[in-house]
Amino acid sequence: MNWRQPYLVLAKGRMFQLVYRLVKKIPEGKVTTYGEMARILESADARIVGWALHANKDSKTPCHRVVNKKGELAPGYVFGGWQKQKEKLLAEGVCFSDERKVDLKKSGFTFRTSVSKKTL
Repeated sequence: MNWRQPYLVLAKGRMFQLVYRLVKKIPEGKVTTYGEMARILESADARIVGWALHANKDSKTPCHRVVNKKGELAPGYVFGGWQKQKEKLLAEGVCFSDERKVDLKKSGFTFRTSVSKKTL
């Protein structure tokens, strides 16, 4: 066993929990990007946010409200693929610019910079 493995597991678990708490702060009818969430979480990069959301097993966590920087839906959305993600977003009133792309100008959400890990 590598000495780093226990630390990586702890860091991954804590970071994933922060991602789950943060995604719950995205208002209904809005989306944000993996990169925006990583920016707020400071030490996370967009891929870690994606990994956390993909690993999520709680269907009540609004993972469907996170898209890539271009507004594109997740092809591997864990609760039914991009079609199910789109269905959920449409039900919330999110605007699309084409079949698989959210209109980020109309439906994008940016966190206040004052959100801190302590408040999550």
